[in-house]
Amino acid sequence: MFLTGFADEASADLSIQIKATCELGWKYIETRNINGKNLATLTDAEFDDVCRQLDEAQIQFNCFGSGIANWQRDPRSEADFQASLAELNAALPRMKKLGIKVLRGMSFAAPLKDADIHAPEIETQIFKKVRHLVEICADNGIVYGHENCMNYGGLSWKHTLKLMEKVNHDNLKLIFDTGNPCFNYRWIGQPPFALQSAWEFYKQVREHIIYVHIKDGVALPGDDCMIRPECTFTYAGFGNGDVRAIVTDLLANGYDGGFSIEPHLAVVFHDASQSAAEDIRYNNYVSYGKKFEALLRDCGWKF
Repeated sequence: MFLTGFADEASADLSIQIKATCELGWKYIETRNINGKNLATLTDAEFDDVCRQLDEAQIQFNCFGSGIANWQRDPRSEADFQASLAELNAALPRMKKLGIKVLRGMSFAAPLKDADIHAPEIETQIFKKVRHLVEICADNGIVYGHENCMNYGGLSWKHTLKLMEKVNHDNLKLIFDTGNPCFNYRWIGQPPFALQSAWEFYKQVREHIIYVHIKDGVALPGDDCMIRPECTFTYAGFGNGDVRAIVTDLLANGYDGGFSIEPHLAVVFHDASQSAAEDIRYNNYVSYGKKFEALLRDCGWKF
């Protein structure tokens, strides 16, 4: 088992991301943002510099937190699908060079304000397109890790299991995010929907989980399930993400994968309206990591 995190929450500068990781005594970073770019969009010279910095610090990228098939990409849009394919194909040789074996991907935007996401013709497109992405990853020795976020599979545990069943490929695995259920509705039955239970979601999908994002928060449901409620993010274990219960259960059942912190306290990657001074970002990331280590000890992890 190992600890890692979205160190771009400490800084967009890779050298600072590495510094925070080293201060925590960790060896891994889940890479997402490097000065506004990612593995697929860096120039060759920028990528060479990334390799140099990682090598000098003896730090590794364990996962590429990509935007492939994410909540900004419409399952009906061929242009959005081609953008995901382009990102994947550009990232693959760089992932191989860095030894990254897991890609964080999703299952396209959901719900849709102008259409029923459960319409057979839309679901068919989702399953077909995700399978194509999964197959490309498999052909290149990369695991496609689906995250339960604001996407089709993230609508509920039933949607995740249906995605697994319909894509029907051994290379599709799950990245479970403890915090995302806090602000996503449980699209089971008829509206109005309640917010999801992280523990319920986890229990139903845990056999497929290979990797865990640690995030936590509190939100209140609104009257319109098409509008995501605002979430107040917290340290792990202080929100509604059932982090302690999930971590305890994972450890008790021999989980040997990674825990990746994604604090969302000082900054939120996809929310440009939030900003913080560099020292606040850095200190928050390191503090979050240390507090999560303490939670792990409480849950039974022997360092």
